Amino acid sequence: MGFFGKTKKREGWLAMASYADGMLAVAAQRRQGDKPAVSLAVFYPGSRDEARALVARMGKDIPTAQYHCSSVLEFGKYQMLMVEAPNVPAAELKTAVSWRLKDMIDFPVAEATIDVLDIPVSKNGAAHNHQVFAVAARNSVIEPHQSLYAGNKIKLSAIDIPEMAQRNISALLEPEGRGLAMLSFDMDGALLTVTFGGELYLARHMDVTLSQLLGDSDEQKQQHYDRITLELQRSLDHFERQFNYVAVARLILAPTGSTSLHTYLASNLYIPVDVLDLSTVLDLDKVPELRDVAQQARYFMTIGAALRDQEHAS
Repeated sequence: MGFFGKTKKREGWLAMASYADGMLAVAAQRRQGDKPAVSLAVFYPGSRDEARALVARMGKDIPTAQYHCSSVLEFGKYQMLMVEAPNVPAAELKTAVSWRLKDMIDFPVAEATIDVLDIPVSKNGAAHNHQVFAVAARNSVIEPHQSLYAGNKIKLSAIDIPEMAQRNISALLEPEGRGLAMLSFDMDGALLTVTFGGELYLARHMDVTLSQLLGDSDEQKQQHYDRITLELQRSLDHFERQFNYVAVARLILAPTGSTSLHTYLASNLYIPVDVLDLSTVLDLDKVPELRDVAQQARYFMTIGAALRDQEHAS
């Protein structure tokens, strides 16, 4: 606690994320009756081995004490599983889910940090079909992650995962009463999500990175496209069987800079496929560089993390 009381926080969040080629920081604010506004977007190039030095630079350049701060946990540093919701009071849910995870995760539950995300059931659905997402990470991952920021006097109010960051953007695009599929690519791979009513219902990772999508040979790209299409078809078919009360309206392809992928998916999938331009759902006036597709691709997931609901701020 500071000597002079609590620093007045700005509305919105400052989200930070580490990738193989550097650190990103994005500040965004949701606004009643208007597009969310992005007010800051900064990239610090460097390897993950340089993360502490990059966070130190970030802490000097950005008045982090004025924001509610979050960070995005790297894919592979946690496990996300769908499990049947235990029939217990809400206050006991995490404990009950922890017991169910005992034989499902590859490390002891006692050494894990666990959170639970609800998957709402159909209004006419059977209670026994109620599912939740359980997110588990080793304490030996979470503690160094927190200390990376705390050591540079950046107080984290939340730790996010890519699935929820993408959910935040997908929810802005959902048609009334319909579900929305979204596919994104970054330096760590591809992520498919399906949202409905602003909630996450499906998350699938694919090991095709943005650099492969843009930089590989035409023959390799064709192989990537075939794999992506097959995985999309399988995942969406499975989703329809599991959540038959959610009609998926379309697939939104997050910014990539690859027009050929959109053309291929639009020709080979049974649902409409559109490409997202973030300027259609966000106010980018203070960060005009984000109108560029390549920059939208770089910042996409960190922008999603910065769109957390204000009510979740500590």
